[in-house]
Formats: sequence, C-alpha cells, structure tokens
Amino acid sequence: MDFSKKWSNLPTGPSLRNLTEGRFGELKEQQHAAVQDLTKAHIESFDQAVTDGLSRVVQAIPPLEFMYKNDQISLSFVDASMHSPTVAKGNICREMKIFPAECRGRRCSYKGKLVADVSWSVNGVPKGIVKQSLGLLPVMVKSKLCNLHGLSPKELVEHHEESEEMGGYFIVNGIEKVIRMLIMPRRNYPIAMCRPKWKSRGQGYTQYGISMRCVKEEHTAINMNLHYLENGTVMLNFIYMKELYFLPLGFGLKALVDFSDFQIYQELIKGREDNSFYKTCVSEMLRIVSEEGCTTRSKVLNYLGERFRVKMNLPEWYTDEECANFLLSECICIHLKSNVEKFYLLCLITRKLFSFAKQECMEENCDSIMCQEVLTPGQLYLMFLKERMAAWLVSVKLSVDKRGSKLVSGWGAENMMRILNTGSDLTKAFEYLLATGNLNSRTGLGLLQNTGLCVVADKLNFIRYLSHFRCVHRGAAFAKMRTTSVRKLLPESWGFLCPVHTPDGEPCGLMNHMTASCEIVAPTLSTMSLPALLCSLGERFSCLISQASPRWMDLPVSPSQTVQREKKIPSWTEIVLVPKTGKASLYPGLFLFTTPCRMVRPVQNLTLGKQELIGTFEQLYLNVGILEDEIEAGVTTHQELFPHSMLSVVANFIPYSDHNQSPRNMYQCQMGNNVQSCVWTSGLCVHANLNAGLFLLSAGAKKAASLTT
Repeated sequence: MDFSKKWSNLPTGPSLRNLTEGRFGELKEQQHAAVQDLTKAHIESFDQAVTDGLSRVVQAIPPLEFMYKNDQISLSFVDASMHSPTVAKGNICREMKIFPAECRGRRCSYKGKLVADVSWSVNGVPKGIVKQSLGLLPVMVKSKLCNLHGLSPKELVEHHEESEEMGGYFIVNGIEKVIRMLIMPRRNYPIAMCRPKWKSRGQGYTQYGISMRCVKEEHTAINMNLHYLENGTVMLNFIYMKELYFLPLGFGLKALVDFSDFQIYQELIKGREDNSFYKTCVSEMLRIVSEEGCTTRSKVLNYLGERFRVKMNLPEWYTDEECANFLLSECICIHLKSNVEKFYLLCLITRKLFSFAKQECMEENCDSIMCQEVLTPGQLYLMFLKERMAAWLVSVKLSVDKRGSKLVSGWGAENMMRILNTGSDLTKAFEYLLATGNLNSRTGLGLLQNTGLCVVADKLNFIRYLSHFRCVHRGAAFAKMRTTSVRKLLPESWGFLCPVHTPDGEPCGLMNHMTASCEIVAPTLSTMSLPALLCSLGERFSCLISQASPRWMDLPVSPSQTVQREKKIPSWTEIVLVPKTGKASLYPGLFLFTTPCRMVRPVQNLTLGKQELIGTFEQLYLNVGILEDEIEAGVTTHQELFPHSMLSVVANFIPYSDHNQSPRNMYQCQMGNNVQSCVWTSGLCVHANLNAGLFLLSAGAKKAASLTT
C-alpha cells in the first residue's frame, strides 16, 4: 500500500484547524459556571482560612512565657501571611511562579511560604519584632493563592491545564489529594441527648445530658457536656488535651461572674418559679460550693486553679486565680469572649437540661441533619495550622534551653534570629497530613477520628472525579458501630443529601453526596449589628446569648411576620422558629444561625415572590411544595425550584430516573463512579464515554442527543 497517498487526503493547514475547532469547539472567554460550582465549597473555605482565618489564628494563639536564667522570656505572634508558590531565591529561571502542572510532572508538592512576625520581650520589656519563615504549606489549586486563580480557559491551556480546571485539591508529591468533608455536630447549639452509657461515668449519673460543640471564630473546637444527676444536680464535663474532666456546675457559675448566690439562683429558676423540686435542686448545687468554703468568686477561682494548674502546663509564676481564668477561657464555652455571656448560656442550657430530664421537651437526634454541619477543608487546615504554630513556639523554647548558654552577648536581635531559625518546620507536618490522611495532633482538634481525612482524587472518569468534591462522610468512627440509626435516610435530609447516591458495603449510608443545589456557607458574619436590627423591628427579647452562638428570645406574638421581616439580614442567615406546643416537643425559641459550614439550599419564597436560602434546621418548620398542583394557599410557604433538586449531580445524569426502581438509580450512581460501561436502565441504553465528557442517550425512536459537560 502506498501510505503517502493514504495520508495525502487528510486536511492540512486552515482546513485541519477548522476540523478540530468544529469537533472540540473554541475555547470560551470564561469557564463554565456550573462546573466551577462543584468545588466552590472547598475553594471558598480555603480562601477564608488563609485570609481572615489566618489573622484570627494569630490573635488567638496565647503568648508563650518561660524562665531562663532568671529572665522572663515571652514569645508571641503579631501577624502572619501566606504567599503564592514561587521559585526559591537564588535560582535563575524565566518564570518565578510555580504552576500545578510542573509539580505533577516533577512529583513534588504545590506549596507556598508562610511568614510570621514574632514579637519577643525579656522581663516585660519589648525587644522588637522578627519576620520569620515557618516553612512551606500546601496551597489549594484554583484558590486565591494559586497562580491559576483568575486565568481564562486559553491561559489555563497555555499552562498545561484543562480549560475547565475546577481546582479544590492539593498536590502532594505529584498526587492530587482531596480533604474529605466530614459531618460534625452543629456548632454552638445545645443538643439534648439520651445515652445509657453515661450512667457508667460515676455514681448518680443518669442517661440525660446536653452536648454542645463549642467552636471559636478561627474554628478551634471543644466538646462540652452537662450531665443530669439523680440528686437533681448538674455536672459539667469537658475535654482538654484529650483528657476528660468533670466540674460541678455551681463552681463554674460562681467562677464566671461576681454575682451573689441569690442572683445566680434567680437566673437559674427563670420560668420555673413555682416548681419546688427545681428550686431545691438549684439550692443544692449552690450549697455544694459553699460547703467547700468558696463563698466569693475569688475563692472559687483559687480553689479551681489550685486543682487544675498541674494539667494546664502554665508558667510557675502564674497565680491560682490566673490558672483558673485560663481554664475558663480555654475549656468552657470557648466561642464566647465574655464571662457574663458564658454564665447566661450555661443557665440557659441548665434550664433546657431540666426540661429534658423531666420529659418536658424531647430528645434531639444527633444523627439528623438538623443538628449537623460540615467540616470543610479550610476549617481542618486552619485548625491544624493553629496547633502547629503553637507547637513552633514550644520548639523555640526548647531551642533556648539547649543553645541559650551560647548567647555570649545577651538577648540581642541577631541571637534571637538564630534561635528562631532553629524552630521546627511546619512543612513536613502538613505534607504528612495530606499525603497519608492521618492526623498527628496533641489535642485531637475535637474530631472523632485521626485517619482517613484525605483521599486521592481519582480520575478514573469525570463523574468519579467530581463526586469527591460533593461527598460528605459521617466519619470512620461510625463504620464499626452495630447500630443502624446513623445510616438511616431521614426525611430531614430532603434537598440537602441525595437519597440514591451512596456506595454499597461498609460505607453505605455513612458516605453521602450533597444535592446539586446544596451549598455550604463560607463567610463568617459579624453579628454585632443584629441586636440593634432585631430591636428596631419592634420585638421584645429576654436574652441575647452571644455574638457567635444562636440567639434566643421570647416567642413573638406574630411569628410568621417576624420571620419574614427578619429576612432583611444576610441571605445565608438561618432563622428557626420552634413554637410552644404544650407537648414534649423540641425546646421552644427563635434561633438565628449565622455561623459558617452550614448546609443551605435555594427555594422560592411564595410570600415574597423571590428566591431565598434555607437551612437544614429551618426546613423542618417550613411547608415546601414541589409541583404547582401541590401548593395550598395559606399553608405552603415555599416551592422547589426544580422537581429533581433532591438529587446529586451524578444522580441527575440518570435519564428518566423517575421511571426506575430506586435500586437501579443507586446502581447507576455506582457504575458512573467506577466504570465506563453500557448500562441498561428501564429499557434505556446509556453509553457513557466519561473521560471525553460525552453522553449519548438513545431511547426507542427518539433521536440521540449529545451532551457535553
């Protein structure tokens, strides 16, 4: 055969260019918005972490103080910033920026430099500020720190990336790694729980308790419980450095505020002035404190500091009172800054605990999505960063102990710079976390697991790849549980978690996927202006708990009008009205949630005639219709934007899924995630070439249609 004649018929020059452009299409000026939204939760959380979150971390890390040769040394962070990935100084190259494609090819990590300003003082005299590099930290692809941020599809192709590159992952040793999104208890909200195993915690303990996951603005978390005892008293327990501690509630209340016993008594019995049993229980809690000789706040602080200082690892010159204040700030209601706010919150939780113990309000299901939020990649990144920065200060202290004897000229700036350079690097710790998914933490970060936090972003096909970014996991700790309640598909998950997109086997029901319209709140809203706004609406409040926690007030006369008017506040605010029913229902109140990491989704507000975002807790008390014929005047308040908004992105790819049995839809989601195949569903042949992003659908006599993702 004459091969020259065979290939001579192929188009060349402009004809070839026209052929390829007609097949693959020209590059658009902007990326497809729907594709970029798939990783929006990952990228927004990381951007929040390395900008506003990093500045909050610097302010939250307490100064490290220690003694060396009769000198009192203090080290603290003043500021910190993270830079985009660039070539190290001293190298000669044409392009100083580093791009992800180079890291994949060289099997290295895509990371940027973390620089911090460290302030140091000797015997209380400031000695200056030193700018110190803390190492190279992994940078998320397509985030604000990434060099691909803001590039057009044409520019992305020039840098050897796909034109629709979504980002949302890290590159560690040339491998793309995704931090899993985990289901966590809703932050700063007291959850009434009944646990029979709590009876084994000590004599007199019952199964009734209130659990609260307190989270600071920089996402530092600690779990706190209030236990109801058989004698009517309350025990407060918290975790510090992975150890469990118990404290009678009376000591905690008197240590927080300088109130008299009568004032504390009056606050605790609010709403139960006629209940003699409850009043006796409150009196007993205060009597226990008085029997220990703690009649004033100062005596209570000294009492607590004397017993807890051995576990606090504080400088020896700290007084017992200072140790107790450190305990209150780091272990009890850490999301609140004022001790007075902590006092009122503990009183509110105590009243809810007694209502729950006496069956006046019902238990809240911690496995229900209404009591849950999502641990985002940026949140985990920031929590780990804070711990490692604090550990860096400790490593500098150890370096001073070893090399301090070599300081001939005293505490000069040059000597301090040499000591700071010997501090432990943060690079290896972060690369180990992302490469293995194992968390090496001294505190545990308030998580129930320390393994399986990261997974490889498999590119077996496009559907499997995108499902990594829409997946939420319940946690590895629940996989070995014998109970099946955690795996149940509850009706509260409607519109937030897909009912069919979950794997078979051990992770079934524990690994779910968010619906196509579900979003995760990223920005942190300051609630300083909320009290003035709500008071301007003419409502009467009995208690404003905090700036970061849900705000509670007396039930208004016209709840529906109040809720509609309060939608003037930012769109991601979640407003939950739990009415008084006269029965053992949820604890009543009007709650406003403005915290990040909550799941929200858009629906049509029929009253206002516009779209709004609703949350998982808020949806319980709304009447949402799906189709037009389901709307009832005066009853239905909202309507779904699309009938298929209950399905995930992958489940939405299934043609005519409403004509399938539900197991067929589940099977198709798994097949789309795992193989490129020809799947038969309800007489419909679906040939999916997922790598090319082409779907050819043929049904009976219908004409085949091609869809490009």
